[in-house]
Amino acid sequence: MTLIPELTILQDADKEQVDLPRTLEDELAVGKKRLYIESYGCQMNFADSEIVAAVMRNAGFATTSSAEEADVIFLNTCAIRDNAEQKVRHRLKHLTGLKRQKPELLVGMLGCMAERLKTKLLEEEKVVDIVAGPDAYRDIPKLVEEAESGQKAVNVFLSREETYADISPIRLNSNGVTAFVSIMRGCDNMCSFCVVPFTRGRERSRDPYSIVREAQDLFNRGYREVTLLGQNVDSYKWQERSDGSAEGMQSGVQDNAVFTPNAQTPLPSAPTTFANLLEMVARIHPDLRVRFSTSHPKDITDDVLHTMARYDNICNYIHLPAQSGNSRVLRLMNRTYDRPWYVGKIDRIREILGEDCGISTDMISGFCTETEEEHQESLSLMDYVRYDYAYMFAYSERPGTLAAKKYADDIPEDVKKRRLNEIIAKQLEHSAKRNQRHIGQVQRVLIEGPSKRSDDFLCGRNDQNKMVVFPRGDHQKGQYVHVLVTECTSATLRGEVI
Repeated sequence: MTLIPELTILQDADKEQVDLPRTLEDELAVGKKRLYIESYGCQMNFADSEIVAAVMRNAGFATTSSAEEADVIFLNTCAIRDNAEQKVRHRLKHLTGLKRQKPELLVGMLGCMAERLKTKLLEEEKVVDIVAGPDAYRDIPKLVEEAESGQKAVNVFLSREETYADISPIRLNSNGVTAFVSIMRGCDNMCSFCVVPFTRGRERSRDPYSIVREAQDLFNRGYREVTLLGQNVDSYKWQERSDGSAEGMQSGVQDNAVFTPNAQTPLPSAPTTFANLLEMVARIHPDLRVRFSTSHPKDITDDVLHTMARYDNICNYIHLPAQSGNSRVLRLMNRTYDRPWYVGKIDRIREILGEDCGISTDMISGFCTETEEEHQESLSLMDYVRYDYAYMFAYSERPGTLAAKKYADDIPEDVKKRRLNEIIAKQLEHSAKRNQRHIGQVQRVLIEGPSKRSDDFLCGRNDQNKMVVFPRGDHQKGQYVHVLVTECTSATLRGEVI
């Protein structure tokens, strides 16, 4: 799905990196059992871990940043590629040693890998006591109780309704400036290479009242950027009931209205689309920056693009995964668009939002039956679009997907890797050129904290989601500054505050 945006190019080893640690130390932990969470994979998993932390805190648990101190360890997993699953299995081997030292320790597997493998995990990975799928997080305290009694506890039921809209996430390892807000769950797109519809279930949208309320609360607490998350945010839709009330509406907002700084803004007539929702969040405050991820090319509309153009605080950046530049391969992938259609969507983005709109993509090398000529078409698409950055992978067959059932994984690994390296080299070239456009420009940057390389420098992102590094001076995180860009790499802009 989505992005770890501080990196220009992510390969398998990067995009599926584990976030260690991913928990806050709880100041009120005296006498409480302690929870430790590791998150793997996409931003949705990180957001889900924050929901799990909230559920467990309500059940009386405290969080800890040390696995060695924990009474319960959860691995929130990704199943999008085999490499992701192998990392989790390797981590479980390490936890086996920890559990020998502390037999009462409980280890739980959460998320997509848990749903995909279900009870097989309990049989193969003897260290696992609890298995909970993405829609079973409310049930985790009960599963912990079952595991404490010596039973193996499993709930991988997929819901058509669960959105966790009423749960206020605990912001884990937060910088206090940026936060994820989940707006929908599941996916109805049956891309032939993707396991997500089978591990996360059908699409269902969260009611807009709770989304705006969560974003407003974050702004009131000092956060200055929210990223609206979904497997495909552009398919967001909230349907009003025939009696005029909002289906699934949470308490606290009355008369179909949400609070903005200056007025009550009524919801648009049903259904509420993603363009409507984007505008509602943007109107919370001009200083609250809004991002979103991910967009399926078939669903992003002109309404979304025009909404982005109307509001300066909606970031001028779109992640629009192509996956391939060849129409035949796209058909095999069941992407429901062809190359000319995708190119037309790129042209429309440039027309409405301008040449400076940041665009990123996903690209797969070596999909089933891909020829050398079709690979070259992916490279030529990259030349046409000139992506700011990309997430690039060699095709990894996933059991249970349509591709695994219908097509032979017939491209040799050395060919996949060679094609992937050509895609990476192409993207490095484009990233450098796109960044060079900013030299001499003044960029508005939201400060996120110290630079990774030196405390003498601060860093933050510009409108196009690019990391900007500059001398610390007297500036603080959470502030907006204007930075004159003086130099760049393919990954980073550098400059001086003016």
